[in-house]
Amino acid sequence: MEKFKLVEPTLDYRDEALDYINEFYLYNSEINGTGGLQRFLNDYPAWLKKIEDDRNRIPNEEKVPARTFFLMRENDNKIVGMINIRLALNEKLRKRSGHIGYSIRPTERQKGYNKINLYLGLLVCQNYGIKEVFMDCDSTNLGSSKTIKSLGGIMVREYYDDEEYFCDVQDYIIDVDKAIENNKNIYEPYITGGITK
Repeated sequence: MEKFKLVEPTLDYRDEALDYINEFYLYNSEINGTGGLQRFLNDYPAWLKKIEDDRNRIPNEEKVPARTFFLMRENDNKIVGMINIRLALNEKLRKRSGHIGYSIRPTERQKGYNKINLYLGLLVCQNYGIKEVFMDCDSTNLGSSKTIKSLGGIMVREYYDDEEYFCDVQDYIIDVDKAIENNKNIYEPYITGGITK
């Protein structure tokens, strides 16, 4: 059975991280949940500094504290996904984006990995005392909406975003404790250890 864990980015993962992002460009795929890694392809150490600053940030109306992780498949030590977890929400994030952004590399999609990714992300949220997670997705992103719903996401609104995304957007709320309790028997067998560096 394949095993997965969330890993904090370090310098040791530089080549794997850049390979991850470059695969999105190769497949002309939208990039989400990377903590802005795609903007630091020529300065990976600066990205590590940026996500460390994000982690320790005092929330304000411009930015909030956040954690960014690689979803690592332990069997071959491959980065198959990423997740960015905002530990607080400001007014802007309460309207769009919410607590979690995530992605799975194009060649590893449709294998159920993002459900494991989100489950692990909810464990992080639980550790930080976050009781409800707000997430949104483009209404045509069936993979993301199925992932959110599979972890107990309840759609609370659907609307056309004419300010940023310019598409139909679905808003979801996940009860963190309930989602973990209802899904632990499904996803715990795929998880190895806790969060590692």
